[in-house]
Amino acid sequence: MVDPPRARKLSKRISQIVAHALEHEVKDPRLAFVTITDTRVTGDLQEATVYYTVLGETIDAEPDLQAAAAALNSATGVLRSLVGAGTGVRRTPSLTFVADIVPDEARRMEELLARTRESDAEVARLAAGAQPAGDADPYRTPREQDEEE
Repeated sequence: MVDPPRARKLSKRISQIVAHALEHEVKDPRLAFVTITDTRVTGDLQEATVYYTVLGETIDAEPDLQAAAAALNSATGVLRSLVGAGTGVRRTPSLTFVADIVPDEARRMEELLARTRESDAEVARLAAGAQPAGDADPYRTPREQDEEE
């Protein structure tokens, strides 16, 4: 087992190497809009999981996740060789590429929050002119007892 700071440092270096390689060295057009978001290395430094996102070519275009995944899988050997040369560790970790769902989940959460704000504003607008269903003061005041006794 290796110390966690070393694993974090190695994962950061792997992210940098893979991102640089995708931008400058791997000439696959399917990888043009791939962004490396994070890398996690196991405690024994034998396996690295690289998280990526794929942006669309335009704002309205949906990204082609299957093509990007196929391109990354075909380039895994080259990327692993570059990682081995760039890190200098004794055993180069095997690379596994996983699509990062955090941006999609963040976008979905923002949409849910926007809908919640709209419904809260609607409830506040309806409550502004509302009248109580019963008495204005629903709490009963204690009766004063007669002092005739």
